[in-house]
Amino acid sequence: MRKLGIGLIGTGFMGKSHAMAWRAAGSFSGDIQPILVSVADINGEAAENAANQFGFKRWTTTWQDLIDDPEIDVISITSPNRFHAEQSLAAIAAGKNVHCEKPLAPDSLIAEQMYQAAEKAGVMTQVGFNYIKNPMLKLAKQMIAEGELGDITGFRGIHAEDFMTSPQVPWSWRLDPTGGAGAVADLGSHILGMARFLLGPINELFADLDTVVKSRPESAGSTILKAVEVDDIARLTVKFARGCGGHIEANWVASGHKMQLGFEITGTRGSLIFNQERFNELQFYQFGQNDGRNGFRTIVAGPEHAPYNLFCPAAGHQIGFNDLKTIEMLEFIQSIASGKVVGPDFKEAYEIQKLVDASLVSSRERSWVRFNHVEVRRQDAQARLEASLIK
Repeated sequence: MRKLGIGLIGTGFMGKSHAMAWRAAGSFSGDIQPILVSVADINGEAAENAANQFGFKRWTTTWQDLIDDPEIDVISITSPNRFHAEQSLAAIAAGKNVHCEKPLAPDSLIAEQMYQAAEKAGVMTQVGFNYIKNPMLKLAKQMIAEGELGDITGFRGIHAEDFMTSPQVPWSWRLDPTGGAGAVADLGSHILGMARFLLGPINELFADLDTVVKSRPESAGSTILKAVEVDDIARLTVKFARGCGGHIEANWVASGHKMQLGFEITGTRGSLIFNQERFNELQFYQFGQNDGRNGFRTIVAGPEHAPYNLFCPAAGHQIGFNDLKTIEMLEFIQSIASGKVVGPDFKEAYEIQKLVDASLVSSRERSWVRFNHVEVRRQDAQARLEASLIK
């Protein structure tokens, strides 16, 4: 049996999720067994606790130790956004495979460098867009591809949460402009990636970005306020290369919503509705039923919707968030084993980051951005990169 050494950077919410997912994926990974080798966190106590809780062989306060460790084959990155590029590029240079949380980079210029470095080095990469690993999303994609909705006429997508609603929520790494944009990158990257997964490329957009809370306490309980320089809400009108249009919203001040990641896709023969808050269900409407009895019907996730069957043999019993992360890691193991990209990899994350960058350009210039205007995006990314280096 081949062993795949895992090195984890970060022990927060996503770090714990990664650790659990790597362990669980080993139950399904066949001849390749992930081994939790080492975990790194700047907080030594947190690193030691994570090592003991999840079974890592060792821990460290220096992430570079993981890069230099010959027993580690995969670097799993869950650090704040502004560290993703440095850590990923170091891992790639050492010939290690990389799983990195989203958004991949502060802008598309850096993301492009990262994916090109990975391709040149011949290592496998994956980015944490775990929500598209849902069997219901894979079913939706299949139904669209097989024409069950007919010609697609529209897309409405949203990722809304309320964790930044209170003005008393302190300034944090999520608001650090050196790490990239705000809600449009943090939440928007998920719904933009989901839109691409289901309907393909977006080639034109118009965006309106808004900062609702203009300043926040610099730390919990502080009376010193720090200016907020990134967006709280992003509203996008998009046009897909396939010919249909749509609307997309990213919003982290949406009172009452804990995980409203969802979409409605309309077509000439039917429609689909999905909401992550009930992510074991897909709503399907189909034309041609008897008058007076038309309506959406619920498709409930079950073992026929692979890989749900890996977790439960009975329909309707449901899988959960950490199961999606397990599917994500399992598919990455399969990518490494086969040498074939399952994705989303660094290249796909770069394409998503271009949409984020274009949203910033569009909102600032109050104009549509077309994606054959590559130089506009690159110049904007370069300008923001230089500004971050000056700071």
